[in-house]
Amino acid sequence: MLHLLGVAAAVIISFSAVFIRLADVSASTAAFFRPAYALPLIALLYALTRRHDTRSRRERAATVAAGGLMGVSFTLWNYSIAYVGAGLATVLGNTQVLFVGLLAWLLFRERPPAATVFAVPLVLGGVVLATGVGRPDAYGEQPLLGVAFGVVNALAYTAFLLIFRRTARGLARPSGPLLDATLGAALAGLLLGLATDPAFDLRPAWPAHGWLLALAVGSQTIAWWAILAVLPRLPALDTSVILLVQPMLTVVWGWLMFAERLSTWQWAGVASVLSGVAVVLLAGACERARRAGHARRRTVP
Repeated sequence: MLHLLGVAAAVIISFSAVFIRLADVSASTAAFFRPAYALPLIALLYALTRRHDTRSRRERAATVAAGGLMGVSFTLWNYSIAYVGAGLATVLGNTQVLFVGLLAWLLFRERPPAATVFAVPLVLGGVVLATGVGRPDAYGEQPLLGVAFGVVNALAYTAFLLIFRRTARGLARPSGPLLDATLGAALAGLLLGLATDPAFDLRPAWPAHGWLLALAVGSQTIAWWAILAVLPRLPALDTSVILLVQPMLTVVWGWLMFAERLSTWQWAGVASVLSGVAVVLLAGACERARRAGHARRRTVP
């Protein structure tokens, strides 16, 4: 059952970029309404489990600040989608898996598995190939700019994850941290929209806001809650495989629904990035399994 919930969450999130393309609103408008529409439902979930939230006010404030980085990430990702398509933008966003490992090593001395070294050239080479290397057959309005936004988005999302996981660690119920992070994302989206986006629009219009509502309820609320609640309870290897489902499916949806016909170089970039991400995830899963085995052996008399 847990595996099914995890896969279902990955499938739901795989439609995030699709909903953004279908909404066809400015990047900041989508970045604001995605968390804003989700807040009432997440607040309801939090009200039902509030007694399980043992965080201090300082920790909650840190989670709101982390959510601000998530709002920045949403905005950057939406620009990447506009410039290079749903599929490629989502694949580029998943380079955060590599950045999280590297920054956790530099900042917190969390040494990554040795196999991660092999992922670095795969991911970085894939990013270069994703630009289309200047060829006229590259997909996207501005492929180079789209890739740049995609990578910066991954860095912003990395910063969010590093703070979020430390403030939410040890909690049995994910609704509290999710509420605080979503609030921070909405505030950041609002400020960025008002300050930087002339096309930012707070007036709901249909069907655009129907797609944004689907994005908020599906990806920001249901899928995020499931990932935070379910995936930590699954074996690390199973979790790694499930997390790879999302970017691969988004590439498929982009190809089927929006005719995102990537060039040969861009397809090679997608394959290279996903291969590097797979190396990081699977190496991490194997390392955690090895440490768990050592811990069990030490406790056996």
